[in-house]
Amino acid sequence: MPRKPRIEIPGFYHLVNRGVEQRTVFEEPQDYKKFEALVCEAAKTHGVTLHNYCLMSNHYHLLVEIEKSVLSKFMRQINAGYAIYFNKKYHRSGHLWQGRFRSWYVTDEAYLYALILYIEQNPLRAGLVERPERYPYATARYFTGEEKLPECLKEAWLITNFEKNEKALREMLSVRVSKETLSELEKASSLVEASIQKEEPPSELLEKVKIAQKREERNAKIVQAYEAGHSQHAIAKAVGISQPAVYGILRRMREK
Repeated sequence: MPRKPRIEIPGFYHLVNRGVEQRTVFEEPQDYKKFEALVCEAAKTHGVTLHNYCLMSNHYHLLVEIEKSVLSKFMRQINAGYAIYFNKKYHRSGHLWQGRFRSWYVTDEAYLYALILYIEQNPLRAGLVERPERYPYATARYFTGEEKLPECLKEAWLITNFEKNEKALREMLSVRVSKETLSELEKASSLVEASIQKEEPPSELLEKVKIAQKREERNAKIVQAYEAGHSQHAIAKAVGISQPAVYGILRRMREK
């Protein structure tokens, strides 16, 4: 029976994949670096915004944002490229990954916030480090200045929302999020399997956001659309800006 095609619409995606039979897929530091390079290269090739990642010994988490239906191509380039590298280096053959990657489409900002923390705190839960930025194979170290920020992370959510406020960023990363909390947020939010996510219907309010001429007028209408129940993704698509930009507008408007 053929596999169902993935339905890919613009927005945030949480991506996870594991080694076949949960085997180790990153044996040494060079392997992690190779995978990181492949992710950045694929993001540039397919126009994907990379927000967060964490590479553990037998699996990985990615948080990305797409504007076009490129997710499958993006992941194919990463997984196939790394499998070729790994099999050649360690003189093995056969599948490296445990089937197709899993993906979820994220529309709720409460879940997005918790998801970022959950991804960055994977090494803490495994007892590998005491603080997220101490782990050498996740993105927290770049956001807190431990290492130079690579080009592929310059549009990341944490950079967009915590630029020049390293103290607040470190405080955010220290807020613990458990797997149970994440599970509860999944149930309460608009998070669904990406393969069955449907488009949000258009509305007159979103059209008004789209045609607003002045920035202040547009921002006010963005708030109205959000309070009326439209997701940040739908608003971003209508206006033609990124979802993190919509979040930033909502945050600034609330602070006024």
